[in-house]
Amino acid sequence: MTRALIITAPGINCDLELAEAFTLAGAQPFSVHINKLMRNPSLIDSADLIGFPGGFSYGDAVAAGRIMANLMRATLYEALVEAIRRSVPIIAPCNGFQIAAQIGLLPGPTPGSDWLQTPPDPSVTLAQNTSARFIDKWVEFVVPSNTRCVWTKNLEMTPQTSCIPIAHGEGRFVPRDENVMQQLEESGQIACRYGANDNPNGSVGDVMGICDASGLVLGLMPHPERFLRWTQHPQWTRIETQQHETLGLQMFRNAVAHTNNNVSHCVEGAV
Repeated sequence: MTRALIITAPGINCDLELAEAFTLAGAQPFSVHINKLMRNPSLIDSADLIGFPGGFSYGDAVAAGRIMANLMRATLYEALVEAIRRSVPIIAPCNGFQIAAQIGLLPGPTPGSDWLQTPPDPSVTLAQNTSARFIDKWVEFVVPSNTRCVWTKNLEMTPQTSCIPIAHGEGRFVPRDENVMQQLEESGQIACRYGANDNPNGSVGDVMGICDASGLVLGLMPHPERFLRWTQHPQWTRIETQQHETLGLQMFRNAVAHTNNNVSHCVEGAV
């Protein structure tokens, strides 16, 4: 069965929701504390999927996700890169996005760099919301037509159901410079955007989430793991059609399907 590793740490509080998402999508979740992983990074080798849960890791001391990111960057980067090379999808919602960006996994290394041995310097950040306030609401979810992200491709949505919950104080997407933004646009690494009139935090280009060049690693500020059932939608009693699955569950099913397809190809190639 597809195994989904959930990396936990002090202050993480969305790990159970992430486990539920993986379970409903057909995977078997297992949680491992970061301290145990740092002692034994090879535990990552048994994962078919990986999740960095949301929350307030280490109390978001110094900056959101900074402590956990530095610990992982120093001890787990190579093991995570090897997982990506094995075609393991990784999802990093909210605090997870902040962590993945600071580790260097998102948007990932530039072409030609020694990406296995040396983590790239962070080229994007999730800064304080322009309102300087914590925001907890549902926002419009838009997927660019050219995205390469395996999590957000081919999602079924209607105007009523193309929304997702957010809850963050530091979610404003800011690229290091215009070149970074141009590269993300041209390479299809914008995984999802806020609606044109529904950008809650001032993110540059309305960017809600990005993926790496492989399309496997997704970082996004919303919480897809909080939209797995229609009854979680704030207007669920007024939704005209519920023929397709919720936006969040579809994303996790995409990743599980990618993993299963990758395994079947490996088996066929070995025969």
